[in-house]
Amino acid sequence: MRRATAAAVAAVRDASLGRGAAARAGRAALAGLPGFASGDAPASAVLTAAAPDRRAVYDRRAHAGLRSLGIPLAHSRGRYGRCIDAIDRLLAAAPGPVRSWTPRETDTALSCLPSLSPAPPSA
Repeated sequence: MRRATAAAVAAVRDASLGRGAAARAGRAALAGLPGFASGDAPASAVLTAAAPDRRAVYDRRAHAGLRSLGIPLAHSRGRYGRCIDAIDRLLAAAPGPVRSWTPRETDTALSCLPSLSPAPPSA
């Protein structure tokens, strides 16, 4: 456990890696631990605690927020890294004051967006 978490912390804090690549490396380091084989929410919380200025929590609320902005994330391997990449793109395109937000501040804002409901079937 210590070896895996040390590798995950080192990966997400590695400033030589882009945030998405670091997220993928950190997530991969945790994958062998019990409870971290699938699902990104617990792993993203651990990785965000290790590097709050470079990470975001990925959960159903963040997923729904991204989706409401037209950014769907497939439920396949590498989703957490794709989430961080999407947040980086959002921040790069954001107005001046928002560009300085951390990924964690961004995921908090995403969780406040209304979720898109599927359109009702037409009669």
